[in-house]
Amino acid sequence: MPKQQINNEFYDDLHDRWISASDHPIALLRAENDLRNPWITSHIEEGASVLDIGCGAGLFTNDLAIQKACHITGIDQSLGALQAAEEFDKTKKVVYKQANAEALPFEHGSFDIVCAMDLLEHVENPAKVIAEASRVLKPGGKFFFHTFNRNLLSNLIIIKAVEKFIANTPKNLHLHSMFIKPKELDATLRSHSLLAKEWKGIRPVIFQKAWGEVLRSGNVPSDFRFCFVSSLATGYCGFAEKTTLD
Repeated sequence: MPKQQINNEFYDDLHDRWISASDHPIALLRAENDLRNPWITSHIEEGASVLDIGCGAGLFTNDLAIQKACHITGIDQSLGALQAAEEFDKTKKVVYKQANAEALPFEHGSFDIVCAMDLLEHVENPAKVIAEASRVLKPGGKFFFHTFNRNLLSNLIIIKAVEKFIANTPKNLHLHSMFIKPKELDATLRSHSLLAKEWKGIRPVIFQKAWGEVLRSGNVPSDFRFCFVSSLATGYCGFAEKTTLD
C-alpha cells in the first residue's frame, strides 16, 4: 500500500479565505493565532529581527508588524499564500519570499527570533528545519514552535473530529504519523543547541457557545476560542533559546 502524503497543496488556492472562511479548518488556525500571537509578541522586543518559517498568509507576521516595529521576514513554499500575505500586510513592511525551510537562504546568526508555527508536522524532515532555524538564530535568540503530540487522543481530536465536523477539510490535512511527541521534539532541540524554556498545551475552550455552530453547520464562528493548558496531550507550543554553542 502506497505511503500517504501530507497535503500542503491546498494552501495555494485559499487566497482571501485565509482571513474570511468559516467553512474550512483554516478558521481553526485563525482562532489558534488569536491565542498564540499575543503570547509570542510579548517575548519580542522592538527592533528585533524576526523570521517566520512557513508563514502562510501572514496570520502572525502581519499582526506582529502592526503591534511592534520589528524587521520581519516570512517564508513559505506556497506562492499563493505569499501573495495573500503581501496583500493582507497593512503596514507593507514585512518581507515575504519563497524559500525551502530545510535550506534557509540566510546567513548564520541573522535573526533574534525564529518561528515555526503549525509547520513541523507538515514537513518530511522536521529535524532539518530545526537545524536551519538554529543556524540562522543569534546566540540567545528564541525559537518558537507549535505542533501536535502523537497519541490516540490527538488522532481522535486533531484528525478524526476535524474531518467529521469541520466543513471542507482537505484530505490528508494532517497525518498522525507526522505528529511529534514533546520528548522527541525536546531531544531534537537540544541536539541543535536549543534549550526549551517554556511548554504550553493548547486546546479549544470546552464550554463555549460556538460549539453549537460547529456541530450544527460545520462552520467555525469568529468567536470560537482556544486556551492554554498545562497538558501537552494534543496541540502544544513553546519556545527554546539558542545557546552559545554551534
